[in-house]
Amino acid sequence: MSKKSKNAEDVKDQVEEVLETTIESEDQEKAEDKEVDIETQLKEELSKEKDKFLRLFAEFENYKKRTSKERLELFKTASQDVMQSMLPVLDDFDRASKEIEKSEDKNLTKGVELIHNKLKETLKNKGLAEVEVNVGDAFNADDHEAITQIPAPSEDLKGKIVDIIEKGYKLGDKVIRFPKVVTGQ
Repeated sequence: MSKKSKNAEDVKDQVEEVLETTIESEDQEKAEDKEVDIETQLKEELSKEKDKFLRLFAEFENYKKRTSKERLELFKTASQDVMQSMLPVLDDFDRASKEIEKSEDKNLTKGVELIHNKLKETLKNKGLAEVEVNVGDAFNADDHEAITQIPAPSEDLKGKIVDIIEKGYKLGDKVIRFPKVVTGQ
């Protein structure tokens, strides 16, 4: 072979090597780009799943708090029906106490008063409390139930409570019977 053809062959081989190296490096870059793209994609999916998990966990924690709060509220007011049925008995006891105080028999008065106090204390221990209302307090439709209006005996009682017909009671923080009042007009 001639020198020229040998040189041409060498150059040809070198060109082929450069081309192969270039092609290999391009293939390698493409593979690396694919790996980077896949890695980025997996990281994004992971962050989305973490976000979903955190949101679900927070929602579950809120659910647990809400149900435990509802359960506590249910326990507090579970005896509401019994308490409401006892309120007329308390009212009758109050009326009876007022009438018995008029009698001359002090032992009878003392005995009824002891029973009345014991009943009140037992109900108080179960969470029943009397709603505080006094004659002369300002009438508030959110806190009182107006039975009727009468002309105010004095100017300072206009729009205020003139008389209390029936006491109000609450069980825990919940009002189970609003006080029934007469207001001045």
